[in-house]
Amino acid sequence: RPHRVSNRKPATVKSWLVEMASPMTKKVLLMGRSGSGKTSMRSIIFADYMARDTMRLSPTIDVEYSHVRFLGNLHLHLWDCGGQDDFYRNYLEHMRDHIFRSVELLIYVFDIESEEQGSDFSQFADVIEAVEQHSPDARVYVLVHKMDLVKEDVRKAVFSEKEASILSQASDHLRIQCFRTSIWDETLYRAWSHIVYSLVPNTALLESHLNEYCTICGADEVVLFESTTFLVIAHATCIPHSDTHRFEKISNIIKQFKLSCRKVQAHFEGMLVQHHQLIALFENLTRSTAIMFISSDPDLMHTALISSNVAQFRAQLKICGLIG
Repeated sequence: RPHRVSNRKPATVKSWLVEMASPMTKKVLLMGRSGSGKTSMRSIIFADYMARDTMRLSPTIDVEYSHVRFLGNLHLHLWDCGGQDDFYRNYLEHMRDHIFRSVELLIYVFDIESEEQGSDFSQFADVIEAVEQHSPDARVYVLVHKMDLVKEDVRKAVFSEKEASILSQASDHLRIQCFRTSIWDETLYRAWSHIVYSLVPNTALLESHLNEYCTICGADEVVLFESTTFLVIAHATCIPHSDTHRFEKISNIIKQFKLSCRKVQAHFEGMLVQHHQLIALFENLTRSTAIMFISSDPDLMHTALISSNVAQFRAQLKICGLIG
């Protein structure tokens, strides 16, 4: 018989769901010098490009606006700003208030292979000054990009040095966090999952509920993904795992598999990975989320049992109003 999913804490879940049901639009600036890789990463995360397909993308001219619906009623108004010097002079001198007002967060991209380090930092400092003037409560994420071009044995040191230089350019008021990224591995998903996670309201409430579900079902881990981008929203871990980057790796693998299915005109609905020591089931949970259930318990390694537990969890969310 399926493990019973508790129906406790409905008010806690409902408060998260009510907030998620209210329309929210977040202005996100994507900036960096021309050729740094901004549009490539945006296309991979939000437009289902494979990394190799980004080679055909042309440079961004002026500002490209994208309205991305994320997690139902969370809307990202993404401004991808062309990185040519003339555009930045225009942003900073003639469009300053229009570009930098009401910004929820800034994503600034540095090309680790750039030969114009002085100009890179000068432009970054100007952008940070404008954000601090017009959106002082904005969060700033800096992506040190194309790290795959750095030899693996020195990547950590190179990134640490770059991060120290970046943070030295910023004031103490703005909240700045740096990530190293590449379109060729899971680091891109790690950075963007963290960014999007910061925009989702009351994630602690959601993770509390996932932890309860994980414990009652006897799972090793339960992971919640946004179903379009496959970015990780929340997770619950009952049995620790040594690989701290496993979620981003899973996001990358599933996204690539989904795109491969599309190329042969197949519709991706879920994934099951099973052997004698572990079972992992991935399937859609709601219209905007997908769930992965992972277990190494022999008594739970039955697809029908896990699917039943997921169905009960889905029913509980339906009662709370997340799905109709």
